[in-house]
Amino acid sequence: MRVGDRALAAAGVLAVLALAELIGRAGWGGVGWPPATAVLRYLTEPQAQQPLGAALAATGAAAGTGFVLGTAVALLVTALGALLPAAAPGLDRLAAVLHAVPLIAVGPLLITIAGRDATPMLVAALAAGFAVFVAATSALAATNAAQRDVFAVLGAGRLVTLLRLQLPAGVPLIVDGLTLAAPAAVLGAVIGEWFGARRGIGVLLVSSMQNLQVEQLWAAALTAAAVSLVAYVLLVALRGVVNRRFS
Repeated sequence: MRVGDRALAAAGVLAVLALAELIGRAGWGGVGWPPATAVLRYLTEPQAQQPLGAALAATGAAAGTGFVLGTAVALLVTALGALLPAAAPGLDRLAAVLHAVPLIAVGPLLITIAGRDATPMLVAALAAGFAVFVAATSALAATNAAQRDVFAVLGAGRLVTLLRLQLPAGVPLIVDGLTLAAPAAVLGAVIGEWFGARRGIGVLLVSSMQNLQVEQLWAAALTAAAVSLVAYVLLVALRGVVNRRFS
């Protein structure tokens, strides 16, 4: 990112914080919208850092595990569609149907099937998996037709073509999908925690709403947003490395 772009990004963040502070000070958002400085001050208090730290650790673990699981399953399903072209349309429809079901509706079902401890991770996997599946499917289909013809003339089978042509050529697009999947995994983990998890940012959000702890509510929401942003920035950096390597 260029210096000018960084300056514009920093200016945008400061403008949002200033607007949030103005709304909180003026009371335009009611009691549910505290000034930004009050939330930031709350984040520095030791009694606030302990529950936020524990919640962050639980949500980060669920989101990270779900991200890895969702990515692995999505890549395996995509590879299966490439190896068995007749099954590809059915796999595409299945992925679309699963994605069409709201995550808020999936949570209660997973609670009864997998238990409340595994639900945040599984919801995160569902949220991340679709983004990776779409990116990987597009990546495998984007290979040059002439290159595929060369592999076919040389007698390469579908597996060899997949491993030596389609996957290497599709790595940049797959990494693009990962940049979208990481924030989705964090959101999925938080949603999954709403349905009775023992700990996590989602649990802290529910508790804060029920007990009218407004500053804690905003602090938990900002923590979740920060985790998503960090995951996105790291994968954008990885995308830059991959693009330089495969371009």
